[in-house]
Amino acid sequence: MTGSPETDRDQRDEEATQMLERTGDVKRHHLSTRIWHWFNASALLILLMSGLMIFNAHPRLYWGEYGSYDDPAWLEIASDGERGNTRIGPLNYDTTGVFGIAKDGEGVVRQRAFPSWATIPSTYDLASARRWHFFFAWLLALPLLLFMFRALFNGHVKNDLHIRRQEWAPKAIWRDFKNHIRPKPRHVEDATRYNILQKFSYIAVIFILLPVIILTGLTMSPGIDAAWPWLLDIFGGRQSARSIHFIIAFLLVTFFLVHIVMVLLSGPISQIRAMITGWYRLPADTMVAHSEQEDDQ
Repeated sequence: MTGSPETDRDQRDEEATQMLERTGDVKRHHLSTRIWHWFNASALLILLMSGLMIFNAHPRLYWGEYGSYDDPAWLEIASDGERGNTRIGPLNYDTTGVFGIAKDGEGVVRQRAFPSWATIPSTYDLASARRWHFFFAWLLALPLLLFMFRALFNGHVKNDLHIRRQEWAPKAIWRDFKNHIRPKPRHVEDATRYNILQKFSYIAVIFILLPVIILTGLTMSPGIDAAWPWLLDIFGGRQSARSIHFIIAFLLVTFFLVHIVMVLLSGPISQIRAMITGWYRLPADTMVAHSEQEDDQ
């Protein structure tokens, strides 16, 4: 039986200190976390690219139950044969060369919402894109469900993602942000614990965005709607579910880009090494500072 979050953290900190003194490394990620991280990164990339191909079949988004070219769309990517245009509500943007119309890998101009390099398959093939999308959607959904249950019952949420009262203070949030973007951590705790920014983002992605994007994907299936009609009520119709699905996909891409930027700012070699091997190599000056702190105590 696990103890309180504070007791578990103290035990893990003691184990990290012992390993630090022997090798200069601290345990950062467990094997299951690393496998799940890289698998999800690959699955989400394939889902995004196949989803963009599916979007190309009808490059418009609506609110409500129905959606056709006669219905008002809040987002549309179109082309007049010469210029590409993206409309979001009343706003229009010329996106020639990127969205609406662009050259493919052979240099041929194509009228497509998203270019060939951004889709799976690269040539227009809705049937294949749907097969890619549905297959990897299940590969994402089932491990996510297992991970969520495991995180709730093995102490991962309580020990690593639980936000303590003192972490809510604005000064603490600002301090965590500065420490997070440092190329070298100032303290051992900076390398062994999630800061509040990481906790917020991981909770939002794992327990909110990913479950909702999976449920909205199911809502777009007529077969699922027949079995679970309450999904249509929750999301306000099949077209609303489709819109929410793509909005969350955009948020996940944004999270990915911010995540990459933060990794680059905080030392990409050490961060990637930790996500591959599980061990994070602390800089020598951090180890010295830690030793001096231990001596003072």
